[in-house]
Amino acid sequence: MRADGVRNRRRVIDAAKLAFAAEGLSVPVAEIARRAGVGTGTVSRHFPTKEALCEAIVLEQVEALLGQARTLGFLDYLDHLVGVAAEHRGLAETLTGAGFDVGAAAARTGLDLDGAEAALLTAAQRRGEVRPDVTMADVKALIAGCVARESGGPDPAARARMVAMMKAGLRALDMNS
Repeated sequence: MRADGVRNRRRVIDAAKLAFAAEGLSVPVAEIARRAGVGTGTVSRHFPTKEALCEAIVLEQVEALLGQARTLGFLDYLDHLVGVAAEHRGLAETLTGAGFDVGAAAARTGLDLDGAEAALLTAAQRRGEVRPDVTMADVKALIAGCVARESGGPDPAARARMVAMMKAGLRALDMNS
């Protein structure tokens, strides 16, 4: 790809990232093109569908999340994930299933976020930090609830409360108390 093509692709991704983070996935492609300073044809050449553009952005975010999954414990990772989703409305929408399958997109590129998250959960359960009856479906539902709490706008205090409640509910029960 020519240097100007690489530059334009990056401009489109950066503009879409900002738009999706602030406004969600419903931002029209024409608006993304305007913000990137390119025509809609340029966007279409690099990303034939809006889903392809969403996928490129989400996959960058998934790569960053995978890096965090490798360094954080399970409960700290969930705290991080909810914080990232709260700051990036488009990612929050994808995490809660708004018409974009993050797992399938990641799997097509060899990024296994679902597997990394499941491994974190299993390791935390083996260490006795998380209840043994918790499943990844449970965890995803809890994350969706935390993210949904801020659908009306950023509310860090509410986010902190929701994450604290989620963590408390996930912690292994002490049968001796």
